[in-house]
Amino acid sequence: MSIQGRRGIRVALPYLLPSLLGALLFAILPIIISLMLSVTNWSGMSRVRLTDGFLKFVAEHFVGLENSKAILGDAEFWRALSHNLYFIVLYLPLMLALSMTAALIINAPNRGANVYRVVYYLPVLTSWVAGSLIWKWLLSPVYGPINNFLAIIGIEGPLWLQSEVWAMPSIVLASIWKDMGFYAMILLGGLKSINTEYYEAARIDGASKAQMFARITLPLLSSVLFYVSMLSMINAFQLFPQVMVMTKDGNAGPNGATMVMVERIYKYAFRYGKMGYAAAYSWILFVIIMAFTYIQKRGEKRWVNYDV
Repeated sequence: MSIQGRRGIRVALPYLLPSLLGALLFAILPIIISLMLSVTNWSGMSRVRLTDGFLKFVAEHFVGLENSKAILGDAEFWRALSHNLYFIVLYLPLMLALSMTAALIINAPNRGANVYRVVYYLPVLTSWVAGSLIWKWLLSPVYGPINNFLAIIGIEGPLWLQSEVWAMPSIVLASIWKDMGFYAMILLGGLKSINTEYYEAARIDGASKAQMFARITLPLLSSVLFYVSMLSMINAFQLFPQVMVMTKDGNAGPNGATMVMVERIYKYAFRYGKMGYAAAYSWILFVIIMAFTYIQKRGEKRWVNYDV
């Protein structure tokens, strides 16, 4: 490294040090510790000190890959994974379609654009606990407004969160309501970056709005759509607070209909006293997310256009 480069590092280091220390203490160190705990049978109840024989503690409780083997051999794990995938199949297309619709509405030249931005973004600012309680009330089969409205028009509403069939779609509805505004703002930024000359040229050539959307907007917005789809998929695998709040007593819905990966990690760690098992569960989830991210990246070149 050149003298100028070393001098630049010395100048920048004092400013970067607080962030680097924060990343070390609250991100890197917990990751390393969780990896080490994943090969132990620690219950989470005994005291663990980083400065007083932590490696000795790991050696005393070491079980190797037994936790991972037990998880992968348990039918409950595959059921939780299937529920996560089912959630993604329902959530991702609807979220992308509705977020795109909201972004197009906000981007359209009208006097109410700023009002729409506030309305769509308000759920993002709402905490998941508050939002989940609202949706738990809305979807109540007895006094919920949604079923009351369906009864007015002659439709018998389902049991929603109390139904094994409708419990996960109910979680999907609440999740889309909460996340749509966030992704709509990202897509809006992409729409604003598209040169309006493309639309003017297409309008002169007689292209309709549908043709301009299909031939101009979608291709030039594909990179943003790819980012949104990847981010939303990663978040979907970490589905947790809405399940815990909306389902009865946090018991993963009727007959475990909303049992998902992070919910299992939480319960094994803090209810069943299997902290090492939960750590191994979290690392398996990490590998799954990385695998799906890799698959998405492999397909990126087939439809993503970075030429704007």
